[in-house]
Amino acid sequence: MSNELIAKINELKDKRGAVILAHNYQLPEVQDIADFTGDSLELSRKAASIEAGVIVFCGVHFMAETAKILSPDKTVLIPDPTAGCPMADMINADGLREFKAKHPGVPVVAYVNTTAEVKAESAICCTSSNAVRVVESIDSDTVLFVPDKSLAAYVASKVSKKVIPYCGFCPTHHRILAQDVLKTKREHPQAVIIAHPECTLDVIKLADGVESTSGMLKYVKNSEAKEFIVCTERGLLHRLTLDNPDKLFYNPSPLNICPNMKKITLEKVMWSLEDIKYEIQLSAEIIDKARHAIEGMIAIRPG
Repeated sequence: MSNELIAKINELKDKRGAVILAHNYQLPEVQDIADFTGDSLELSRKAASIEAGVIVFCGVHFMAETAKILSPDKTVLIPDPTAGCPMADMINADGLREFKAKHPGVPVVAYVNTTAEVKAESAICCTSSNAVRVVESIDSDTVLFVPDKSLAAYVASKVSKKVIPYCGFCPTHHRILAQDVLKTKREHPQAVIIAHPECTLDVIKLADGVESTSGMLKYVKNSEAKEFIVCTERGLLHRLTLDNPDKLFYNPSPLNICPNMKKITLEKVMWSLEDIKYEIQLSAEIIDKARHAIEGMIAIRPG
């Protein structure tokens, strides 16, 4: 059945003139049928440069919105419209306006894990891979950082500016506990610990490297180590294993799974292409306001 589904998806993709983008946390079989895989920044850049008229975005809702903002004339589909992001849902445009009112005149850096409306209220966006450079680029001694307090704390430890965080967080990364990482390290003492900056600071302090998902892929590829404890959503282990068959990867937690990232299946990709359904719709006003913040993010390379 899987081979039949894949063949049908490829047939529909050709018929629709579509490309499939998949985040590194997607189900293995969804990653495998994608034309491009990557983290938020990589896929944002790809969405901006792609020539296809239809983009099937296998990720969560804010990612597909970002693709639409950068390519407003293209049809952007998300195979499951209920694939949201709990962190992104922790702040809305009204909440950001209230936060800004408490700190008048202070520029806002919005993590890409936010809705289009929040991006439209922000000075610039960032991803985990370029957050430090984005904050450093701003002509202000103080910045507001929304919504991820963990990424904000990590950035604050790397810059001389004052970073005022919002109170959001990623539930999946916060379920990775320092005690579980230490237990895994005891079981595999030769393993190198790599962590995503959405993790809590006590986990980050244990890490040998703190990287975005794409940064982790590069870190592992360039490392002479043969064993790694990977502190991020477990979907990344699929790509890591494919790219590094001679290395071993350990998952430190039984709970580091994002249920929203796993909502998209091969069947849903096929149905989305068949019916051209679940198209991302944004107003021209929101697209215009949010585009500046996203283009600023894309212009700044990762650190």
